[in-house]
Amino acid sequence: MNSNAFEEIQAASKLLGFGLSCEELAQIAQDGNIGEQEIEAIRKVFLYMKNKKTDAVISMLLRTSRLPLKAPKTFENFDFETLHGKEIDTLKNLPTLSALYARKNIAFIGPPGIGKTHLAMAFGRACCFQGYKTYFIKATELNQKFNDARKLSREGKAITSLVKPSCLIIDEVGHCVFDKENTRMLFDLVDRRYNKDCPSTMIFTSNKSPDKWGEFFNEDATLLCTLDRIFDDAIVFMMKGDSYRGRTQKTIAIQAGQPAKIIE
Repeated sequence: MNSNAFEEIQAASKLLGFGLSCEELAQIAQDGNIGEQEIEAIRKVFLYMKNKKTDAVISMLLRTSRLPLKAPKTFENFDFETLHGKEIDTLKNLPTLSALYARKNIAFIGPPGIGKTHLAMAFGRACCFQGYKTYFIKATELNQKFNDARKLSREGKAITSLVKPSCLIIDEVGHCVFDKENTRMLFDLVDRRYNKDCPSTMIFTSNKSPDKWGEFFNEDATLLCTLDRIFDDAIVFMMKGDSYRGRTQKTIAIQAGQPAKIIE
């Protein structure tokens, strides 16, 4: 019998929740006098069910991530060739998801339109394809989420929901001001994620460098602790350049004048 077939069936059955071991499969094959062709047919069925479940899981992760589905931002449709720098390879290696596995946070800092959000979304999407829960939220939405939670006395529940995703993306830091209570909630969120002992990352995008973030958060002491945990072991990409927006636009000049006279 092909031991590799048994191993593949075992791996597939584990994902499907059956938990069949190679030893059990071998015993079943011996007891039932099952030949190599039958084992191969069983292997194909299990792999089909495994792939179908994997596709369903990925689909669910994408739907709940709040990442765009119709026109997804991916690493494949990002133009890395337009970027330059001494450590450009660090950026080009983002698709390996090493930051997630190393539990490092990521920040994309720079002017509008240079691809910060695209890269953040691409990273989150890649996490979904590896089976990791991702959640995308703009800083303004996060601020409102905290406000709503406080009104309903559900601060703990709101924070817990944001601790769970392996990849949490907070987009456009600096587009709103967090009051003292919301700044403290942000600290609680970051602190709990900081202590997670599993693949985990937070991704931030902002037009402002971190030393300017104090303008958008109240409670100085809490903010300093928050920043300390965010950037304790982080990868910060300081991005410069011209905006990508409008590069494909077509400008058409049209002149209005007196209507032409109709000669009868």
